Amino acid sequence: MIKRFAELGLAAMTLAATAAWADEAANIRAALARVLPQYKPTSVKATPMEGLYQVEIGPQVMFVTGDGRYLIDGAVVDLKTREDITESARTGARLRAIDAIGEDSMVIFDAPSPKHTITVFTDIDCGYCRRLHNQMGAYADEGISVRYLFYPRSGESSVSFDKAVSVWCSDDRQEAMTRAKAGAKMPKKSCRNPVAKHMELGQLMGIRGTPSIVLDNGAMVPGYVEPKRLAALLEQAAATN
Repeated sequence: MIKRFAELGLAAMTLAATAAWADEAANIRAALARVLPQYKPTSVKATPMEGLYQVEIGPQVMFVTGDGRYLIDGAVVDLKTREDITESARTGARLRAIDAIGEDSMVIFDAPSPKHTITVFTDIDCGYCRRLHNQMGAYADEGISVRYLFYPRSGESSVSFDKAVSVWCSDDRQEAMTRAKAGAKMPKKSCRNPVAKHMELGQLMGIRGTPSIVLDNGAMVPGYVEPKRLAALLEQAAATN
């Protein structure tokens, strides 16, 4: 009988904690809806710190107090373990946001024997993006598959944006991407395409230049990285996870 009462007491405490969490999550969502009505949180979850919640809006991560009053947009570090909790959260959020885009909405160059997969925000007219693409065979030799998302830096009403759309609307996207990055004149095409969606994701990630590389652990590397050095970075990242 005593054991039964203990189990009931534990269940009651669990339900009370769950109800409190639900109330605080609702407070946070309501507060963010007032100040950021254009963005809807994709998740709100408790952190190891009482009263502080991790909020994800796509690939963005922030921390908000349970009453919905205070927002922390910066590094939260566990001084005991030296872990940067914010960066750990961001890497996971980036991967979830990219997964939400889906490989059906990417231009992919698979390595024959893949060890790693990177996701690259690319601009067809960017010099270093072209340099990266020219070494696609060398990346493949290192076991690196490349998934492209479009990020024409000059915006939607630009020649670069039109080129990205034309590549996507081509019968052979890989061949069209290679020709476009080699400077070939592309026939202008139009169809339903994910280019604007790619750009929106890049903006949420805070991308300022291209290429921007997301490793398969969610870490972001700005700029061009030559194949062997990138392979070393990927191996190092895999060893620390």
